[in-house]
Parts: sequence; structure tokens; C-alpha cells
Amino acid sequence: MRDSPGRERRVPEIIYPEELPIAERREEIARAIRENQVVIIAGETGSGKTTQLPKICLELGRGRRQLIGHTQPRRLAARTVAQRIAQELNTELGGLVGYQVRFTDKVSEATAIKLMTDGILLVEMQRDRLLRKYDTIIIDEAHERSLNIDFLLGYLKRILERRPDLKVIITSATIDVESFSRHFDDAPVIEVSGRTFPVQTLYLNSAEDKDEGVQQQIVSLVEDIDTGQFGVRGDILVFLSGERDIRELARALRSATSLDILPLYARLSQAEQNRVFDISRRRGTRVVLATNVAETSITVPGIRYVIDPGEARISRYSYRTKVQRLPIEPVSQASANQRQGRCGRVSAGVCIRLYSEEDFKARPEFTDPEIKRTNLAAVVLQMLTLGLGEVKNFPFINPPDSRLVRDGYKLLEELGAVSTAGKLTPVGKRMARLPVDPRLARMVLAAAEQGCLEEILVITSALTVQDPRERPADKQQQADQMHARFRHPRSDFMAWLALWRYYEEQRQALSQNQLRKLCKREFLSFLRMREWRDIHRQLSIACRTQQLKPRASIPEEENYQGVHVALLNGLLSNIAQFDEGREYLGSRNRKLQIFPGSSQARKKPKWLVAAEIVETSRVFAREVGAIDPQWVIGINPDLIKHNYSQPRWQSRSGRVMAYERLTLYGLTVADKRSVHYGPLAPAESRALLIREGLIAGNYRQFPDFLQHNHGLVRQLEELESRTRRRDILADEQVQFEFYDERLPDDAYTSGRLQSWLKRNPEAERALHMVRENLLARDPGAAVEEQFPDYLQWQDMRFKLSYQFEPGKAADGVSVTVPVALLNRVPRFRFDWLVPGLLREKCIALVKGLPKEKRKRLVPAPDYVDKALSALQPDNVDLLDVLSHCLAHLGGVALGRDDWALEKLDDYYRMNVRVVDARGRLMEQGRDLGELIQRFRSDTRQSISSSEQKSPAREGISRWDFGELPREWRFRQAGVGIVSYPALVDKGQTVAIELCDYPGEARLRHRLGVLRLLRLDSAGQVKYLRKQMLRGNEFNLVLAGAGLDRAALIEDLIDAAYVQAMCLDQDLPFGEAEFGTVLAAGKSEVITCANEMEAVLLNFLKVLAELRHKLAGLDTGKWLDSREDIEQQLQHLLQAGFQRDTPREWSAQYPRYLKALRTRVERLSGQYAKDQKHTALLQILAQPLRDSVRERPGLLLLCAPASHYRWMLEELRVSLFAQNLGTRQAVSQKRLQEQWRVVRQWLDKNH
Repeated sequence: MRDSPGRERRVPEIIYPEELPIAERREEIARAIRENQVVIIAGETGSGKTTQLPKICLELGRGRRQLIGHTQPRRLAARTVAQRIAQELNTELGGLVGYQVRFTDKVSEATAIKLMTDGILLVEMQRDRLLRKYDTIIIDEAHERSLNIDFLLGYLKRILERRPDLKVIITSATIDVESFSRHFDDAPVIEVSGRTFPVQTLYLNSAEDKDEGVQQQIVSLVEDIDTGQFGVRGDILVFLSGERDIRELARALRSATSLDILPLYARLSQAEQNRVFDISRRRGTRVVLATNVAETSITVPGIRYVIDPGEARISRYSYRTKVQRLPIEPVSQASANQRQGRCGRVSAGVCIRLYSEEDFKARPEFTDPEIKRTNLAAVVLQMLTLGLGEVKNFPFINPPDSRLVRDGYKLLEELGAVSTAGKLTPVGKRMARLPVDPRLARMVLAAAEQGCLEEILVITSALTVQDPRERPADKQQQADQMHARFRHPRSDFMAWLALWRYYEEQRQALSQNQLRKLCKREFLSFLRMREWRDIHRQLSIACRTQQLKPRASIPEEENYQGVHVALLNGLLSNIAQFDEGREYLGSRNRKLQIFPGSSQARKKPKWLVAAEIVETSRVFAREVGAIDPQWVIGINPDLIKHNYSQPRWQSRSGRVMAYERLTLYGLTVADKRSVHYGPLAPAESRALLIREGLIAGNYRQFPDFLQHNHGLVRQLEELESRTRRRDILADEQVQFEFYDERLPDDAYTSGRLQSWLKRNPEAERALHMVRENLLARDPGAAVEEQFPDYLQWQDMRFKLSYQFEPGKAADGVSVTVPVALLNRVPRFRFDWLVPGLLREKCIALVKGLPKEKRKRLVPAPDYVDKALSALQPDNVDLLDVLSHCLAHLGGVALGRDDWALEKLDDYYRMNVRVVDARGRLMEQGRDLGELIQRFRSDTRQSISSSEQKSPAREGISRWDFGELPREWRFRQAGVGIVSYPALVDKGQTVAIELCDYPGEARLRHRLGVLRLLRLDSAGQVKYLRKQMLRGNEFNLVLAGAGLDRAALIEDLIDAAYVQAMCLDQDLPFGEAEFGTVLAAGKSEVITCANEMEAVLLNFLKVLAELRHKLAGLDTGKWLDSREDIEQQLQHLLQAGFQRDTPREWSAQYPRYLKALRTRVERLSGQYAKDQKHTALLQILAQPLRDSVRERPGLLLLCAPASHYRWMLEELRVSLFAQNLGTRQAVSQKRLQEQWRVVRQWLDKNH
């Protein structure tokens, strides 16, 4: 078609059907067109305006060199109107009268009248801005007020001044024609009536129950109409708001056999729609159940009655939720009148409204035009492409809500079609050249990048047509089963690809007739499948114009991610995350569910993308696919919101890291992603480097200045812990300010700091702190003495540490004790703590005394100072010496129960840290005795298993280990330890163990050597066991004495070896010494054993007599004396008494037992005297008993103590059987003098 005027076309004779109402007004209309640039023609359906107006224009000479453009809202209407006009002009279609719709172009050089959809004219505007190839444009059905119509009307108004030759004719039903007139500067309006009969309107009160009540009301009305209660029977048209209502009402009406129930809605198959228009196949009164599609778009023939419940689903876009809603709303007065006009076409009609007349009058006059209730992205994109300026300045009949305009821009921004400034991007320009919705256009462009262009062309073209998968109301289950094979386990979108492949295979294999039958059999709409293919072809052609070259067929290999990433490019705001139950959380915090018909409804994917989100009875996501939220991140980075949390210094990488949360429209698509925070927040990151890196010491490689500064800080922290103060070290802010003043602003990583230090060597020196930089208060010079680093005790040096953390386990002063030394630590010395805490502890102790005693020691600090001036820390009980001093100073007697130790703070007790050989903490506590008991075996094992080639061994049966050292020195946990090796008796073998003390080592070594000697002369031991204590005489005395033969024999053999080998003198520590001892004494063992057996027989005889006499005493008498006798026998006969009793004293045993026998014989007559002697003996024996209890083995180690013990036995003889005589002079005074010698030994060897 030429854009400039060409040869004038020939026009045949024009005849107007007289039966059409418009024919009567054609002269008036022709005159108005001739005299005005814009004319408004208003008329109902059937007036003839659509077919006759182009003929009037043609008769006026229009269309001779240019075109008469005639737009229709729908393709079907464009084609059928063109056919009708061509028929009336008696010309071939495509000649004088042609048409162009999306897939068909029937226009030639001879065409004068061009029927087309309004969308075709919109596309032409991009190439022909002033529409110069048209001299006349007719906009038909303008009352529908679609987006395209409103846009065309606005655009036409703009170009009228520049095209004074252009005639514009607007046709409309008689709905708000005044608005069209005003829009075109009061253009003339000519109203043409339709072919109608009178219509009676009845108003009924609406049912209270809006669901079942309305349905029952309609059922009753249909029955009444069918029985003639409203007049002559006739066909009925019932308006309903949706498919579900139609199905439910159809089910309720089908029981009436006289009725022919005919559903009518957009998704219905073509065959079922055709039934509505075919009145020749009538099966009774026809009841058409229709949505509002039957208001204006379709004229249902033969309708006499209309039932109008007054409601319809009106598509509305919510700028708040960004959802295209389909709420059920009361229809406007204009829509109600359009419904009323559906009857009265063939005869008088009745319109029954199921609402009151008052309700009708209160309703809005007109339905909002589409531009006020839909997203305007397509309009905005079109205007930007055409360079038409701002939407607010465009001459729309009803300017859209500014919020809807903003939403249109936001959607285009989401799609990347416009910048944040609202300017068209290169992507937007390419999108505008694709003849589909902007969302779908964006998917196509993204598909080329994802390598899935073929798949997306199939899917996007499918989304533009009505679903070809049909579900007849009476065969829904069969249809679902047939369609199930196309389902995909994860996505409804992928199902389109399966259906496409199947259809293409069948299309190529079958004839068209066979394909039609196949589609019908398998519940597929042949027409919609064909439309799908047509759109696909058109999209493919449009792609090639943009250098996108799709392949002829879909690849066999599935590209699931690529397809859905491409889809996401157009559907970013349609993602949703599973919440709970059936609920999903969509963008902008909207709740939604997967549409029940989706393959994913029961699978509940964690994340999904939906082709559309529509609100009907609830918000549904239709056509969904499972996605990975990570796919969303790179699509439009400008829409992603970045939230950073928990910035933290990471010493390993030397930089500040933070968690990043990415959200899109309120949905978290990625969370807790670690990112480098420095470039994002340099100042905050630098502060964190200073606080958490430099000040906290969380730094991988300390620079010199940091090592120096932290050394200073540690010194002052230690000082605070010792003094239990927190006012010496300045707070962290002082350190922060120090670094903040000296570090560069961009030093927010360790690498940047290191580079700066290398470039500025003098900066390193400036970063060295001095003590004064960190001091908040100077503690003075005496602190070191008051809070020492070590506690020295004898040859041991224990490390002390300090913590000031009240309530914590190590609060106060802690002493570190290697487990190997645990048995050697002084039992009382730790109670004295350190000088800096001793005074405070003693004051706290005094303040905890009972009130009557505490009052006599006021002021407590003065008394404590006086007491401490006379005391020195030692391994003595602090409470005992403090009690003694305070009693002397204050004249108050203090007992141990007076001291309230339980009220004392924990830091007044030394915390003992027990560590292993490597210095690792094993346990800590403030009860030293409990720790010693707990780690007794660990202590022995630790010493024996010490490193440095310890001499410790086990399983020894002969001396084959050379020289045994008297001492073994090693270090454990940094402490030098001296241990004492000894042979230890293990029964069948001996072992070498390291002992804590030399005395302990001697005692154990004596028994170990004894065992090894016996093992080395096992035959001799066996002989002695056979020969000793045999015969009737021994049997009798052993029975009377109540002693065990086997134990006595083993003790006797031990004693024989000790005596023969002289083991109470020097013990062997070398192999040669051991051999010498064995060789010298082995021959004497049996002799010594025989001599000891004789002595044993003598004292056993006396013991038997003594046992007999004791048994004869009256029960209950002389209890204290009898208890003393039993104690003396226990001491004399304790385990190992023969082995451990020196030879000179073992010979005295018979005499001691005779003295006991004499005492028992005299007890009844001299009880008072006996009691006196018993009391004296108890006083003299008590110090020895206490010492032996504290130091087991004392009698073998301390000769003065051993002598004291036997002096006690001699004293017993002199007191109870003086006639037997004593081995030495003995008295109370002599014993006391001897104890002083023992005490000196104890003090020297404590």
C-alpha cells in the first residue's frame, strides 16, 4: 500500500438496506461528516452503524486515494464486518474492502475500506506517525473503552491539527457519548436507535444469601418463566459472574427436562459456543448462562427474558498489591441497561433485576474505563517509543490515576525497559518492536541470552492465547486424564513445550481433517492451537527483524534453568516463597495460593514463579514453575535491595566481613552471604579494624607496634587483676582515639594498613604507645611486692596468676600446680594467699565473727594489722595462729567454729590450678584436700610417666636395670621437679616409681628390695613356708591367740630377710650392692627365722593366756581399761609387726604381754589405780598417735619417734608389772624430754 495518494479508485453503486435504522439518518450523518472533522455516532446493536458508516464515507468521496480505516476491538468482528460490507458492495473481499488482523492481511492497492483491530492501527502509528495513508478513521465500539481505544482517541486528537484533512468518526453504544463529544471539543453527536421492542423491567429484592440464595432465586424464576407466569414463554439469558457460578446453576437446572441449558463464557470450546447461536437445534426453552461477555460483544439470538443478578467480575489492578484483581462487583447502570437491551430484539421482552430500583439508582452511571483499572506498562512503553511525552500530558478522555502510571513505569523499570529516570533503554526499544505484552517481550529477549529462544517463543505465544486444553463440564475427568501426559513434574510452563512437540508431530503426520478429529477427541481446541501457531510464527518473524534467529524446532534436551531464568526476566514481581499450609508469600508481602488446576498445587515447591497473579475468591498464582531463588539475583540488580548485618572483623582474611541479605520486593532471595564490608562502609570497617583487630588483638600477624602495645596492655590488665581494681588501664576508647588519630581513612583492611606502613616507616614509630598513654591511674611501685608472680616453698616455685572476675571460677589469685607436685604442696601455706590480699582476708574473717566477739575486736583493721605484724606466712593453719594472736590482743577466746568461712568470698581462698605435663588445665578448685584425693593416682602416673627418659619401670622380677638414682630431676608445666625413685612391691613383681618425698621413697624402696630378695631366693621362701609354725604346740597357741597362721608366716619370713640382709641399715641402689646384700645374708635367713620362731612361740603362749583371761572378765566392767588394753594389743600386733620391729625390741614382746597379763589379773582390785595410769598413758601417747596419723611410716623413718614408742611400752611395764623390770629407766619426765627430741626432728623434716 502506498503512503502517498495514488490513482483514484472506482467505487460501485452504493445501496443502503432500508430495514436498518441508520439508513433513515444517512443524509444527516453524511452532512455532519462533511461539515465536521470529528463526528460521534451513538446507536445500539442492530442499528447498522458498523456496516453502513464506511459506505457513507465512501459515498462522500472518502477513500478514493487514501484509506478509510475502520477499527474493531476483536479480530472476529474485523473479519466478519469486512465480509458483510464487501458483500453489500458486491465486491470480492481483499479488493475494495479488505481487512488486516494479527495473522491475516487481506489488503491490496484497490482497497478503499480497511477493517482492522485497534492493535493493528497502534502498530502502524510507529511507522506512520500522522497516519497519512488514511483520510478517514472510524473507531467502532468506543464505549468499550479498552486501553487501545482510549490511546487511539488520545493520539487522534493530537494529530488532528496537523491533519486537517483527516475525518474521525467515533461509534458507540448509547453509553456516555457526551464524554466523547467533550474530548473532541464538543463534536456533534448523532444518535441512531436500534431495532428494539418494548422491554418491561422488574425489580426483585436481592436474596440475603448471596451464594445459594441467588441460585435458588434464579432457579425459581426460570421455572416460573417456563410455566408462563411472566407471559409468553421464550428463551432466557441469565448473567452470572463466573464459570463456577455457571456450572453450579447448570447442575441445579438440568433436572428440568423442558429446558435446554447452554453455558457461555470465554474459555468455552468453540463447539459449545456455537450451540448458543444455533437456534435450529432447540431442545426446549433455551436458558443461556453467560458471563458479561454477552453484554455487548456477542448478540445471543432469540432472547425474550433476561435475569440480571446485577454483579460481574471486573478486572481491576491494585496499585497497592500490584495484583490484577477480578472482584465480583455490582455492575454500573450502563452495564445493567446493556443487559436489559439483550432482550426485546425479536419481540417484547422482560428484564428481571435481582436487586431493588433504589439499588440501581445508587449505582455508578458508567463502568470505569480500562485505563483506570489496569497496569499501564504497555501504554507507557508505546508512548515512550512514539515520543509522545509524559502520560500526564497526553489527551486521554479520562486521564489515568497517577498511581497507575507510576506502577506502569515501575513495571517497565523492573523489566529493564526504562531507566530509573524514566528514559527508554535499548532493551525497551527492542521490547517495543515485539508485538506482545512487555513482560512477554522481555522474556523473549532474555531467552536469546539464555540459549532457549525456541522454548520461550512457544511459551510466550501460548500465554497470549486462551488455553487450548478444553475441559467440558460433563467430561472434566476424561479431559484431565488426557492432558496429564503433558504435565511436567516441576513446571506448568514446561507443559506447553510437551504439548507443542506432540501437536507438531501430529500436525506433520495427519491431514487437517484428521488433526481436527484428534483435537476434538483429546480435548484440544483446534482453533486455539492454530492461533497459538500463528502467534508463534509472527513472534518468530519479529525476532528475525532483531537479528534473533530461532531454530525451526525445540531442542530435545531440557534447559530448565535457562527457560525459567528467561521467564523470570519478565515475571520478577511474580515470584513467591512457600510459607505454610497452602499459603505462599509473594512479592510485597502478599499472601497467595497456587491455582488448584496447576500441576504444582500439591507439590508445594519452595520457590515459584507465576505467569500471572490474579485475585478472585482469593489470590491465586496461575501457571507456575519451581525456581531457585539464586536465579533471580542477576536479572535486574537495580531492583535487589542489599541489607548488611553483623559486620565483623575477620583476622584470617584481614578485613571486615558482613552478612548480606538480598531481597526482591520484600522476599529474601539470598541470606547470610559473607561479603567484604570495607568498600561498602569504609569508615565503619576502619573502626572495626581498630576495635576488633588492633585493640582486641584479633590480628593474624602482629606488626611491631601492635606487639609492643599489647604487651603494655597485658601488663596493666595483670596489674588490675592483682589489685582487684578496674581503674588502672584506660578504657578502649582511649586506645581507639590513639589509633584513629594516626591511621589513614582508607586503612580498613590489614593489607591496606601494611602497605601504608611500608610507605611510611615513621608511622610505625608513631604507633608505639607508652605506659602513660594507657594509664588511667598510677597504682604505685609497691604492687609487685604485694602481688608477686611466684610463690616459693622450699625447693618448689609455683606460678601465681590473677583474675578480677567476680563469680567466675578463677576469680582472685590462682596457683598453678603440676599434677606431679600436687602431693607435695604445703597444706596450709595457700591459705595465706599473697601479701596484697592477706590483710583484706583477715579483716573479712574478723567481720564474720559472732557479734559478741566481734565487738571486742573493733576496729577490725587495727587488730588485724597488729596481728599480722607478728606473723609470717608459713605452712601452718592461718585460723589457728590468727585465733591465738587475736586472743592475746583482744582478750577473746576464739575457736574454729567462730570463723564463718562459708560467708567468705571465693577470692579469699587460693584457686588451685592442676595442670598436666604440658601445662593443660586438668581441674581447678579451692579445696586442696579434695584435689589431692582426686588426682592421687594421676599424680603417681604423671611422675612415673614423665618425659626425659624416666627410670620408671614395671614388671621387674630381678635386678637387671643397673644403678637406681637417688633423685630424678625433670620439668613439668614449666616447673622444676625433684622426685625420688624407689623399688615398689607389686606382689609377684616390683616396679620402679618416682616418689614425691625421700622418706616415702625409703619406705617403699625397703619393701621393694625385700620383695626382690624374696623373688631372687624363691626356693628358700618356699622352704620356710613349709617349716615355720608347725606342730601341735603352735596349733594350740595360735588358736588361743586368735591369729592367722599364713599371715604370721609371711611376716616372719619378711622379718627374717630384713634381719639377715640388714635392711634396716643401708638399702642397695645398685645391682652390685643388691648382689652383695643377697650373697651375704641369704645363708643367715633360715637361722634368723628359727630364732624369731622361738620368740614368737613364747609370746604367743602368753597371748593365748591373756586372751583367755580377758574373755573371763565381767561384761560391762572396767571399760576404759579394757579399751586401752585392746589398743595396746592392736599396736603390738599390727600388720608387719615382726618385719617392722627392730630385733632388740621384738625380743621384748613376751615381757610386754606378761605385763598385760599381770594388769588384767590385778584389774579388779586396782581399778582406780589402773584408771590413773591409763589417763597418763593416753596423754603421753596422743602426740605420737597424731604425728603417725599425719605422717604414716614415721616410726620407720624417725629413730627418736621409734624410741619414744618403745619407751611407752616400757612405761606400761613399770606401771602395771614393775616386778618384771624395764629395759631402760623410764618415767613421765623422760618421755617428755624424748618427745622434745621427736618434735625437733619433725620441725626439721616437715
